[in-house]
Amino acid sequence: MTADLVYLVAGASLLLAVVLPDLLHRWAISAPMVLVAVGMLIGLTPLPDDLPLDPQHNRAAIEHVTELVVLVALMGVGLALDRPLSLRKRESWHRWTATWLLLGVAMPVSIAATALLGWWAGLAAPAALLLGAVLAPTDPVLASDVQVAGPQTGDDHEVDETDEVRFTLTSEAGLNDGLSFPFVYAAILLATEGAVSHWGLEWIAWYAVGKVVVGVAVGIVVGRVLSYVAFRSRSDALRVAERGESLLALAALVASYGAGEVVGGYGFLSVFACAMTFRSAERSHDYHAAMHDVAERLERMLTLFVLLVLGIAVTRGLLSALDWRGVVITLAVLLVVRPLTGWLALLPCRHVMTAGDRGAIAFFGVRGIGSLYYLAYASKEDSVLAQDWLWSTVSFTIVASVLLHGVLATPVMQRLDVSRRAASRGG
Repeated sequence: MTADLVYLVAGASLLLAVVLPDLLHRWAISAPMVLVAVGMLIGLTPLPDDLPLDPQHNRAAIEHVTELVVLVALMGVGLALDRPLSLRKRESWHRWTATWLLLGVAMPVSIAATALLGWWAGLAAPAALLLGAVLAPTDPVLASDVQVAGPQTGDDHEVDETDEVRFTLTSEAGLNDGLSFPFVYAAILLATEGAVSHWGLEWIAWYAVGKVVVGVAVGIVVGRVLSYVAFRSRSDALRVAERGESLLALAALVASYGAGEVVGGYGFLSVFACAMTFRSAERSHDYHAAMHDVAERLERMLTLFVLLVLGIAVTRGLLSALDWRGVVITLAVLLVVRPLTGWLALLPCRHVMTAGDRGAIAFFGVRGIGSLYYLAYASKEDSVLAQDWLWSTVSFTIVASVLLHGVLATPVMQRLDVSRRAASRGG
């Protein structure tokens, strides 16, 4: 019976993934909102008691499913970005300034602020730090309504440099999933190794720097190899770009993630770096759009499946440990911590970005499926990191983010688009 229900849920998710985008695009209702709501309604029906919804007993399944969703999303995000990033050109780095400010200032400050909230709520230091690390990164999976639509290709290829909001939110979501991992490891080490003096230097040298560098380097190498094969190989059989074999997107995802993890780097960063590197080759080629389309469709199906299950779990006991402290932290993270840290981090960009753009970037820090992955990953290491309260609070934050950001994304982005077009005509 349980297996049959899994097939039913998966089939319903696939059907909704096909029809919802066109049905909802005119309204301030996102597909994630609908799926969570439908899941909650299904959870209120008399379902079997043995459904695999308890995170304590199904941690491994949650970890691997959410890991796959994030990986597919990262590949899609990397392929969608048109603005190049050349490691050897200072001007190229400068055009990503807003992204670096969010990653280097807003994210660590958000982690610290959320960890302090967790400590205030009575959590032990490792659990408080994990809460901060889990809720700090924005989500590449659920933020599609405020991200770039996809790669611009073709003979008339021209990169749109005016939409700084969508570019910044997209690039941030692609990078901060991997860059939050050092703080997850810090929480694990604090729980398992004790005082910071026992592991602090190792954490800085390897977890905060070494694994980041290795992950990015592996992704660049894999991306260059695959782009050479796809576009410039001497063998007709290997030049898959010419015949539009877009499943290479999945091969690139698996190869870059596996290689990054095998050599000890952060696989999430490897996937994003691989996608960005591949995108830098033959930028106007339509093959990039085809690969992005495959990643986007798979991501949509997986995302809606996970959200439907999350909705079912919410009304089947997932929030049983939630209390007023968890609600306060959720509201603080979504309405105070992220908007305030994002706004302050972007102050150096006030001369090149409007106040509205900076406010939108600061506000739309969508929390999502990546948070579930990090919590599942860390919870297996120590019981203090596997508390029911953490699962309830993080899940409630995701649902609240889906609702809050889902309702506001369409009207806010439309308003910004109108203002941008008006400013362009006036200029």
